[in-house]
Amino acid sequence: MRVELVWFDSLGAKGASVLVEACGHRVVIDPGVAVMHPSFPASREAKEEWYREGLGRVMEALKRADIVVVTHYHHDHYLYRPEHISLYLGKTLYAKNPNIYVNESQHERALEFYSMLYRLAGIGDHLEEPALDPNDIPDPLDSLLEARSRSFPGYDKRRRELLERGRGWFKRLVGRWASWRWIRSLEANGLHVVWADGEVFEHGCLRLRFTGPLFHGVEYTRVGWVIGVIVEAGRRRLFYSSDVNGPVIEDYASMIIEAAPDTLILDGPPTYLLGYMLNRVNLSRAIENAVRIVSETTRLETVVYDHHLAREPRFRERAAPVWEVAKRRGVKLATAAEHMGLVPAVLRRA
Repeated sequence: MRVELVWFDSLGAKGASVLVEACGHRVVIDPGVAVMHPSFPASREAKEEWYREGLGRVMEALKRADIVVVTHYHHDHYLYRPEHISLYLGKTLYAKNPNIYVNESQHERALEFYSMLYRLAGIGDHLEEPALDPNDIPDPLDSLLEARSRSFPGYDKRRRELLERGRGWFKRLVGRWASWRWIRSLEANGLHVVWADGEVFEHGCLRLRFTGPLFHGVEYTRVGWVIGVIVEAGRRRLFYSSDVNGPVIEDYASMIIEAAPDTLILDGPPTYLLGYMLNRVNLSRAIENAVRIVSETTRLETVVYDHHLAREPRFRERAAPVWEVAKRRGVKLATAAEHMGLVPAVLRRA
């Protein structure tokens, strides 16, 4: 298995794109890129230059791949503009189900994306009536036994309030899933689109295992859900976390440890949002969970610790315990830029 780091935040534009070559196949995971946020310490010109560079690299990786993975529908995780849609033709696309365990904005983006893609492939009707009983949809919090058992002195009351609000939001969202027309997965006209949530696929000696829907950060985060993917070939195993923000949720850390990858692509907590969309309790959870992963995952050799994390200059200081435990264990943990022998962009321009 050969792993190529295509583009990540530490290179100067938002993204977490990986190209994996194994068993005669090339798998590109989350081929997307987006311009950095306004508070990123660099000039507008530099941000735009990095974006153009990232876009070029992502497009080239997408052209080379025969299998594409899209873990969710945020614009830094897939190319979505009309001029890029043809790059998906002739490939197998394993993607997050856009009809269920999805928030409304991601569903709208997915609907636009698949409408363009299917139209370009000459496929007409790509929508169908939902076959969904809202009573059959489990609340994802119910399965998070570790997270539910945690206690945070001084924060528990507020956390209970937020979880109760989250349950209400989730129930309303289930009603939306049952009301809108669903986007079809299909194989036609050289295009193969598969909803991958919780599924396993084999291509010769290459095996792709997908997680079920995972919260994009904290429990009931309004930005929706993602799916992670495990890529296996022979004795090699790569785990791509997608956007779990640390992970914040303890059960997700246990899932990664149980998977026992030798290579881990792990997105960190968005420390640049500290005090806004990230509080100190959830930052501490994310750091503790990353420490657990590095400490307890057998066979772990390499960690790319990057997406969301490398967006502000103090990211290493705020996540220092993770680097410390990696050093003690002899795990090669670094941002993508550092794995490539470069200084992270946020430190070059800070």
